[in-house]
Amino acid sequence: MFPSLDAILWNVNPIIAHLGPVTLRWYGLFFMLPFVVGTFILTHIYRSERVSPQWVDVITIYMLIGTIVGARLGHMLFYDFDALKADPMVVFKIWQGGLASHGATIGILFACWLFARNNKFDYLWVLDRIVIVVALGGACIRTGNLMNSEIVGKPSSAPWAFTFPRDVDHLLPVTRPLPAGAVQVAAEPVRFQDGTTSYRLLPEGTAVAPEAPMAVPRHPTQIYEALFCIFLLALLYSMWNRTKERTPRGQLFGLFVVLLFTQRFLGEYLKENQVAFENGHLFNQGQLLSIPLIFIGIWVLWRAGKDPENPYGYAPRDLGKEGDSQPTSGLDQPRA
Repeated sequence: MFPSLDAILWNVNPIIAHLGPVTLRWYGLFFMLPFVVGTFILTHIYRSERVSPQWVDVITIYMLIGTIVGARLGHMLFYDFDALKADPMVVFKIWQGGLASHGATIGILFACWLFARNNKFDYLWVLDRIVIVVALGGACIRTGNLMNSEIVGKPSSAPWAFTFPRDVDHLLPVTRPLPAGAVQVAAEPVRFQDGTTSYRLLPEGTAVAPEAPMAVPRHPTQIYEALFCIFLLALLYSMWNRTKERTPRGQLFGLFVVLLFTQRFLGEYLKENQVAFENGHLFNQGQLLSIPLIFIGIWVLWRAGKDPENPYGYAPRDLGKEGDSQPTSGLDQPRA
């Protein structure tokens, strides 16, 4: 017989290695991974629809810039506006942490719009294909959050709950006896200028004092969201693979937005609030930002493929039917 599982102790170092002045982190690796793997997925999609894979390199650059700028600005505007007002230059200090998925969404939408406008692609055609890669990105980002022991869930007694001793923002004063699955952490309390308090980890090897705080088992919400994004990736790809160039315009994008942000809205009930001003409100910031996106997705999904003059969207069909590099007779655009 195996002993009952109280919790999974997650004490992974977020740093992979130090290479001189450069610090390699798991989060950075998982942040960049979808941009690399995504190019292979998008190349396959574009080739299957007779669109030159050369466009993949172009849109990847748009996506990279849009994601980073949008995520950083979103974090400062939605979660840390006071710091932005005090020092506008803080927006460039990405190494201090702070990227918001809703801001990344807005950045991606804007980047895809610029790409479509500048290169004669239909905007919804671009979005319908890019959301497949974005689903992969969501899974990777949440895996990066797991490696950072951040964006944790509320305390849980589930056997699959994770204990995060590195998450100093959610350590609790110790109680006796220790709750099942809880561990004490070598940390000391700190008070910030705004009056909030947290803990600071003590150097590795420091003895754990009897009054040291404890980390309790919590919902691994990062894994929940990562798995949901993998489900979205499989769902959206299978839907596209059945219809390809005859995919109803806006269908994949609308479905992605509705499902992703509905899950985000509901999943927030299992998460700890990220910032103090969210406490005591009916909905937290992540939920409030998800609501308009859900309604936008419903509207796009309801209208998907209903434009009789442009039911499938359009893109430059610059590959021959056999996937060669010879351009065809022009743009496959809707008739006037």
